[in-house]
Amino acid sequence: MIIEKPSEGRSLKTENLTADLVVVGGGLAGACAAITAARQGLQTVLIQDRPVLGGNASSEVRLWSLGATSHMGNNNRWSREGGLVDEILVENMYRNKEGNPLIFDTVLLDRVRQEPNIRLLLNTAVYEVNKATPDTIAGVTAFCSQNSTRYVVEAPYFCDASGDGIVGFQAGAAFRMGAETSEEFGEQFTPDESYGELLGHTIYFYSKDVGKPVKYVAPDYALKNIEEIPRYRNVNVKEHGCKLWWIEYGGRRDTVHETEDIKWELWKVVYGVWDYIKNSGKFPEAENMTLEWVGTIPGKRESRRFEGDTMIIQQDVVEQRAHADAVAVGGWSLDLHPSDAVYSEKSPCNQWHSKGVYGIPYRCYYSRNISNLFLAGRIISASHVAFGSTRVMLTCAHGGTAVGMAAAHCLRDGLQPRDLTEPNRMAALQNALNRNGQAIPGIPLSGDGDLAQSATLSPSSTLQLAELPADGPWLDLEYPVAQLLPLTPKDRPTVALRIRAKAPGELRVTLRVSDKAENFTPEGTLCEHTFTLTEGEQTIEFPVTNGVDQNRYGFLCLYGDAAIEVACSEQRVTGLMTVRKKFNHAVSNTGEQVPPEGIGIDRFEFWVPDRRPEGHNLAFKLSEPLKAFDTKQLTGGFFRPTVSSNAWVAAAADPTPRIDIAWDAEQTIREVVLHFDTDFDHAMETAQWGHPEDVMPFCVRDYVLRDADGQELHRCSGNHHTVNRIRFAETVCTRGLSLELTHPSKQVPAALFGIRIY
Repeated sequence: MIIEKPSEGRSLKTENLTADLVVVGGGLAGACAAITAARQGLQTVLIQDRPVLGGNASSEVRLWSLGATSHMGNNNRWSREGGLVDEILVENMYRNKEGNPLIFDTVLLDRVRQEPNIRLLLNTAVYEVNKATPDTIAGVTAFCSQNSTRYVVEAPYFCDASGDGIVGFQAGAAFRMGAETSEEFGEQFTPDESYGELLGHTIYFYSKDVGKPVKYVAPDYALKNIEEIPRYRNVNVKEHGCKLWWIEYGGRRDTVHETEDIKWELWKVVYGVWDYIKNSGKFPEAENMTLEWVGTIPGKRESRRFEGDTMIIQQDVVEQRAHADAVAVGGWSLDLHPSDAVYSEKSPCNQWHSKGVYGIPYRCYYSRNISNLFLAGRIISASHVAFGSTRVMLTCAHGGTAVGMAAAHCLRDGLQPRDLTEPNRMAALQNALNRNGQAIPGIPLSGDGDLAQSATLSPSSTLQLAELPADGPWLDLEYPVAQLLPLTPKDRPTVALRIRAKAPGELRVTLRVSDKAENFTPEGTLCEHTFTLTEGEQTIEFPVTNGVDQNRYGFLCLYGDAAIEVACSEQRVTGLMTVRKKFNHAVSNTGEQVPPEGIGIDRFEFWVPDRRPEGHNLAFKLSEPLKAFDTKQLTGGFFRPTVSSNAWVAAAADPTPRIDIAWDAEQTIREVVLHFDTDFDHAMETAQWGHPEDVMPFCVRDYVLRDADGQELHRCSGNHHTVNRIRFAETVCTRGLSLELTHPSKQVPAALFGIRIY
């Protein structure tokens, strides 16, 4: 029993903490920064002002997390973010392919709780920054409303991933809010006053059918006449959750200090929309439906953006400019919304895509005037226009991973964030990230002491791509289709395809390539031929008379109509896929991007994949096999398809695929790292979408690692992850290793993107 006499006042319980890194904000960016730093040995405090992690991806907001893949609706093939982001997404697929945001909460919490170096403070809001010098943060002060405890946390490094930038703001870091003029950076897509300078907030709702009539009486604050809102035409009783992203408001308000007012306006709209659905008489199918969930905090898109030593701008995105200090990947469209949002007559968004992915400079991830402050999430150094792309969650998370690794390098070497821009230090940071699968565009893993580089790799078999059997469905050519093929300058095969025509007609076949070898936007045509078809089945032979100038993917494109079909194959192979010249309205893809003149955006065609179980490869025979899958691909430093497959693939008929690794002298080995194929083209949306598999069909599930004497060193059953890191309890001394793999299925031969040995 506690009895206290009256007093003049009492102090809060205070806990003083010290750490190597303090991360403020537990969205995907902050969580990834904290996990990465902790895995590098940093004592890390992660402070989150909400009861769960994930920010807009959490069950509190329920937005699916996306990045460069853009719902698989752009031309960014095999572009899903790598490293820790990939690890989280793949694990979520395994546990939660249905897209339940509550389960995704647990996936994130699990990942953080597994790290002994992380002290997680949930429901804890930072409200004060303490400085040692005008340009150095000494600590932050936070309060947890659940345990009535005040925390004073000190560290040499801080990461602001808070969304609104509470740490940077109080520390005096340079920031901006709103849209730049076109004159400042030469950007042509800058909005005018009628469009507005900020993106708004959104609140979603979920509904369900309970099997019997349900009445609904709207609260007094609900919007009474939803038809006053121009976007009422978007109302669809079958849609809920983040498909209601267009319920947006606040772009004309102060999106930091007026968030509570914005929330009330969004509630007014949400409950008014549901009143319209239930009581307008225009949706009889909603009679048995009830409102199951409404968000209690809005998903916020934009507020402050802090200034780093550089600022990523529109041209960086559109032109895919190379940066020597790139540490993360972007690929979402330049996605801006009218500030009047739900009350606007304008289109709910403007999404303009680039022809491929782009790298984000490290210099965007730290403050230009606060020496020990990292930036992560949507507050990084970007213009308003470029922010339209960099703001999405997986792009933010990828950058957060880079920040966590950078903090580790700073602590190890006694540096400040800016110091890592020195070329040798930057190369070390990029290598450290790529070792974990970060996949920085255009920057391979190299020079990190990998013993596989000096070994002889001998496979039991290698796929010689000469044929894919016609054992799959027929695909009509209502939309043109293209088979992606990894080509070298030596390849000049004749391609035989099985065609079925309902009536006489014409089929045009072309071989096309992108202007940039690393892109997957077909632009130039190398050769083409038009075939006259008769009714019924027939085989056509297309000769590649003009090949590629360097290693790159070619698009074998077929143009016909709905009366013409091409035979497909059930066989799926790492590094092969088909795409179609087709629309995807979810990302403003209408088959071709045709921007207005003068906004600095490229015009080009969209060629996008169909999601599984669709999206079969074409059945074909080649007069000369493509030799794109040999073991030299395993040591090239890229662990996904780029300008080549970057994968060794076993022959499908090989009953026991194996790679033997040999050295001239005995080696001392402590670790083997394997990079498997978990389909980097699949978007893996975390909420609501739903997916056909919990394990990607290309992923090798079972394998055994042996030494030169045949002694078993490691056995894995049921793998579903991309990167497998095998650390031996004691070092292994041997002249060779043998990796025995099992084919994922009869339709998918075993494949491997990389093997690294240390």
